[in-house]
Amino acid sequence: MMPNVIFSLDGDNYDPLPAAYVVRDGSDDQQDPIFVENGFMDFFSLLFGQQQQQQQEDNPILDHKQIARDDDWTMQPQRKFFSKQYVNHENQYSFALASLDLLNTNYGKGFSRSMTRSSEYNIYNDVTMNTVVGAGTGTGTGNDTGGHKLSVEEILRVGGERFIQFASNRVDGISTFIHPYYNNGSSLSGLSVDDSRDVELVHLLLDAADKLGTRHRFLDLATKNILLCLGIASDSGSPIQRVSYYFAQALQHKIDAESNINSNNYKKKKLQQQQQQQEIKSLALGTNNTFLTTHQQLPFAQVMQFAAVQAIIDNVVIMKSTEGKIHLIDLQIRSGIQWTALMQGLVDYYPIQRLKITAVGTSDQRHCIEETGKRLITFSKSLNLPFSFEILYLKDMSEFKEDLLNIEADETVVVYSYMMLRTMISRPDLFENLMRAITRLRPALMLVIEVEANHNSPLFIDRFIEALVFYTAFFDCLEDCMERSSEYRRELESTYFGEGITNIVAAEGEERVTRNVKLDVWRAFFTRFGMIETELSESAKYQATLVLNKFAHGSSCTLECDGKGLIVGWKGTPFHSLTAWNFSS
Repeated sequence: MMPNVIFSLDGDNYDPLPAAYVVRDGSDDQQDPIFVENGFMDFFSLLFGQQQQQQQEDNPILDHKQIARDDDWTMQPQRKFFSKQYVNHENQYSFALASLDLLNTNYGKGFSRSMTRSSEYNIYNDVTMNTVVGAGTGTGTGNDTGGHKLSVEEILRVGGERFIQFASNRVDGISTFIHPYYNNGSSLSGLSVDDSRDVELVHLLLDAADKLGTRHRFLDLATKNILLCLGIASDSGSPIQRVSYYFAQALQHKIDAESNINSNNYKKKKLQQQQQQQEIKSLALGTNNTFLTTHQQLPFAQVMQFAAVQAIIDNVVIMKSTEGKIHLIDLQIRSGIQWTALMQGLVDYYPIQRLKITAVGTSDQRHCIEETGKRLITFSKSLNLPFSFEILYLKDMSEFKEDLLNIEADETVVVYSYMMLRTMISRPDLFENLMRAITRLRPALMLVIEVEANHNSPLFIDRFIEALVFYTAFFDCLEDCMERSSEYRRELESTYFGEGITNIVAAEGEERVTRNVKLDVWRAFFTRFGMIETELSESAKYQATLVLNKFAHGSSCTLECDGKGLIVGWKGTPFHSLTAWNFSS
């Protein structure tokens, strides 16, 4: 069985699209509006022009020691956050997410079982004292909104400290907690009203999660905290308000799932959840306005994609002196915007005989993949680049076999996986089948981009804190990069992030599909299949810094060298990793 070849373009031998697929002129001098109207082409030309025309400078992200990594490859909770960042800008973040070092020390043992006297923890006092000193008015009433405003990292830190202080006074699971809006004597009196509210939200979330994660569960108390949290949180407020809204909903969903698993109401929610997952697929794979706006305004995808494109040129085109045919196998093609950058680079600097892309997907992704193929064909024609696009439809990765790919003897094969392998962690049989097939394929290079987080701990409280730290940083990024009133931001947060949070917090077993693991785990997996990690080139890392420099908030992003790989994050919190792999003979 051969893959379903939807379109092909090879020199002058162009197979026209079926009439049903024709959506635009497709003349040789026409570029796709999705790429042109969003400024992608100018961006590509600028980056590749800089890369080729100016001598590469020393890359500042290489001048630091390697970051600390987890002790072993097993899917264990993260025991410490990054305390050093390899930042390519002057602005460095001392808090990073070492701001939760205090929680990290405790949550591995279970919050409730490892409390010590609150006097031993002075982080909260240090932060609030600095806040009062810098406040200007010096009223210390809790209504002062001037002066220093806490960052989200500081809010997490203070909220965690406050939780530990109150938890140490528990009797039989009941905290001496008193809501700050009802008691001005609360220890939050040194903060502004907004910061007090946000700190309290973090406290409520941690307390509710702790009550659900202990052996003796306190569902009634957890529910009360969740209701309090939902009364303060908002899906249109500050980053802490917004992320708390979705985490509180996820905690409530967890309670509902465990208490009412056979009820009609729960089954109705499950159906709605499945419909949301289909919307997430559409958002991730399509080129709708939400996707395009996110791709434009958030730098992370472009940083990884441009570095990956440069790695292909360095490791395949230049190193192997490939002047013939490149066959790129994309395990989940999405919009394909990054391949227009590869096309541009090949045409301008490294001419080849032909570029072929095979997109692997499922039948429910047919429309999105075919639309991507049409756009890439149109763009390749505008460059006069010999190009063909093929699609391999599978039910799932259990059907993936190397002989289903239309690979010619003189083609150099590259495999590209963009945040796709993580979807199979809950189905190790699929992962095993895919990797063994790729191993037999023996590509010249495999590029892997994944989420750099540990959301796969079997312990609920560990998983909850890891997810809270990760998503809080992402919501903080959205606050800086997108307007609060943006409909695209709202859709991204509610449909994509909201569902991810719910899945991590509330689902178990095979239903928990959001199981991100860190780079060391992937390294251990790949080693089993005889894969050898290869160093990302200086030019690939330089390309990543160029992309960041083009974004208004690029100075808030961090780039880290982790061994031979690259990690991009926001103010020290890792988001995504990129690694390149060869196969041993």
